[in-house]
Amino acid sequence: MIVIGAEAPAEAGARELLLDRAMGPDRFLKSSERLREGRLPAAGLALTARDGDALVGTVRLWNVAAGGRDALLLGPLAVAPERQSEGLGSKLMRAALNRAAMLGHKAVILVGDADYYSRFGFSVALTTRLLMPGPVDRRRFMALEFAEGALSGAAGMLLPTGDFATPSLVGPDFEVLEPLRLAA
Repeated sequence: MIVIGAEAPAEAGARELLLDRAMGPDRFLKSSERLREGRLPAAGLALTARDGDALVGTVRLWNVAAGGRDALLLGPLAVAPERQSEGLGSKLMRAALNRAAMLGHKAVILVGDADYYSRFGFSVALTTRLLMPGPVDRRRFMALEFAEGALSGAAGMLLPTGDFATPSLVGPDFEVLEPLRLAA
C-alpha cells in the first residue's frame, strides 16, 4: 500500500539514492538546481511516497521570487524506475499541489515535460516574461496559479527566497572546540 506523507529528515539518503536512480547524475546540472542549492524546501512541502519501508517517490517545492511575486518552484518529482507508470507521480503531484494551495501559496513554477504537467493545469503562458538562472527550454518552463493573477505582470529572473540549509556544527566533519577563555 502506497502512503504519501511528509519527508522525514532520516529519509535524506534514501531520497538522494532514488533521485540518482530516476534522474541520473546530470540532475545537478539543471538550472532549477541553482535555485535549490543551499536552501531548504518550503515548509511542509517535501513529500515522499512509501510502499512499506521502501521510498518509491519524492517531490519537493521551494520558495522563490518570480519577478517580485512569491511563488514555489516544484522539483524534482521522481518515482523509482521500477515503479513508474503506476500513477505514483500523479499522486505525488496532486498531494503537493493540494498542500501548497492549503498552505496559502498562490503559484507554482516548474521546468518539465509539457505533456505531463499540462494535465495539472500548468501552462507556458504564465512564464513568458520570467527567466531561469541558466539555460531553459521555454516549452518546458511552466506555471500554475492557485489565485488568478498571482503571476500577472511578473517579469525577470527567478530568485531563491527560502530558508538556508545550514551544516551541522558537530559531527564527523567538525571538531568540537572548547570555549575560548579570555584573561580578566
